[in-house]
Amino acid sequence: MPTTVLDVVSPTRVPVNPELPGPEQRRSTGGLRRHDVFALLGSVLAAVGLASWLQNQLFAFQGVLAFIIVAHALFMLFYAVLIGLTESAPVVVDKLVTTLVHSLGFVMLLALAAVVTFTFGRGWEALAHVNFFTQDMSNAGPLDPLTAGGVLHGMAGTLIMISIALAISVPLGITTAVFLSEFPGRYAAVVRTVVEAMTALPSIVAGLFIYATIILGLGIERSGFAASCAVTVMMLPIIIRSADVVLRLVPGNLKEAAFALGSSRWRTVWTVTLPTARSGLTTAVVLGTARGIGETSPVLLTAGLTTFLNLNPFSGPMVSLPLATFAFVKSPEPSMIARGFGSAAVLMLVVLVLFWLARVIGGRGPGQLTPRQNRRITENSRALNYRYLAKDVSIQRASRALSAEGKSRRSAVQRTKGKPS
Repeated sequence: MPTTVLDVVSPTRVPVNPELPGPEQRRSTGGLRRHDVFALLGSVLAAVGLASWLQNQLFAFQGVLAFIIVAHALFMLFYAVLIGLTESAPVVVDKLVTTLVHSLGFVMLLALAAVVTFTFGRGWEALAHVNFFTQDMSNAGPLDPLTAGGVLHGMAGTLIMISIALAISVPLGITTAVFLSEFPGRYAAVVRTVVEAMTALPSIVAGLFIYATIILGLGIERSGFAASCAVTVMMLPIIIRSADVVLRLVPGNLKEAAFALGSSRWRTVWTVTLPTARSGLTTAVVLGTARGIGETSPVLLTAGLTTFLNLNPFSGPMVSLPLATFAFVKSPEPSMIARGFGSAAVLMLVVLVLFWLARVIGGRGPGQLTPRQNRRITENSRALNYRYLAKDVSIQRASRALSAEGKSRRSAVQRTKGKPS
């Protein structure tokens, strides 16, 4: 019997060439492996040791900043050499870039922590006293101890000024951003160019503009309202530019779906565009608030400087926390310097609270509802369901009544026909 191919190669058995390489091992793309940890630790130790030797023995550089820069450069070099022994070139580049990004992020976090720690450390002597939060400086002088005086006037002035500025800049800024994104044209291009130019406007120029137009031109005295107008000029470009970018990121198919359902343009903006971009608009407001709440020179030009608590933004001078900090640290007295750092720490806390409130109010993403909104939707759904059930029950009762009436009529007709004439 002749030999066929089916006899040589079985349909259930494939011949294996021993010269072919085996299956490639699956590579893990996430997490740290053991030799990665060893490479990191070894590079850090070698970089710190060599940088210390260069600084202490060869006197190649001096200072903490120079030591950090040289040690980081040596760490990147040693780390590249160690991972280059076992990894390919693309993997080496990827790990170096990842390490560089993480190290820069750590440096920024370290700088922020250093600023906050230094400010609270220098101002803790003033922050430890309750009167620092409940009194103004009307009855305290530079030589008085920290048990007298406080920054209540600065906190009240800051909150009043930023509240008025937000009440003016948020509606105007978001409306302008909607105009720029929804109604493009030549005029919108001109407005966008002016807004981009105003983002780099010096704060002293904004203060001089309000001083010339409102105080000198209109005859309004220096007050918290004038300072709020100056702060508004600084906040508006930031809010408009950021909100414009966010609104242009809203998917166009959402707007087209609203138009297809017969919605007008403004109805689409109000019910589709703004709710979708709510989180980004909150970020725009936060950025504008961060720009305006720390201004000093516009407030000094338009509101003046006072040590008294003034709650009327339309009459009399009013001071903010940044301006109070500037006034405190100019004094050579240690108690005044402590008050200055304490007021700076209070400003940080106020900004943190305002940002947290902004995130709570408008930080939810599109489609995310609050518990109150969920309860209201559930109650409406239940009421609608009960109404439909009642409607069904009434229809069934009406049909039963009609059927019973029909039966009675038919029986009456049959009885009438059955009677003899």
